[in-house]
Amino acid sequence: MKGKTRYTDEPIGEPRVIRDFLPSPKELAFREEDIKITITLSRKSVDFFKAEASKADTQYQRMIRRLLDAYVDAFEGVPARGATRSRARASAK
Repeated sequence: MKGKTRYTDEPIGEPRVIRDFLPSPKELAFREEDIKITITLSRKSVDFFKAEASKADTQYQRMIRRLLDAYVDAFEGVPARGATRSRARASAK
């Protein structure tokens, strides 16, 4: 901005109140409980996530955790495939 801003003493119009939509600081600080596990992954998978994490300037373990969380979110409430087959077999008898 090269020019100066000039303010005038004109009416603003009809102001309206906007509902507070921002999360509280407590909500922003929320963090899910993590649990440490030991898991063996293929070198191919780990190399892939390390390379992608490097490109995205993040941690590869965080990427794997987010992938697993996304999978859980996508399948929450969806019956397990084995359970669906069992029900189908039971109803066919």
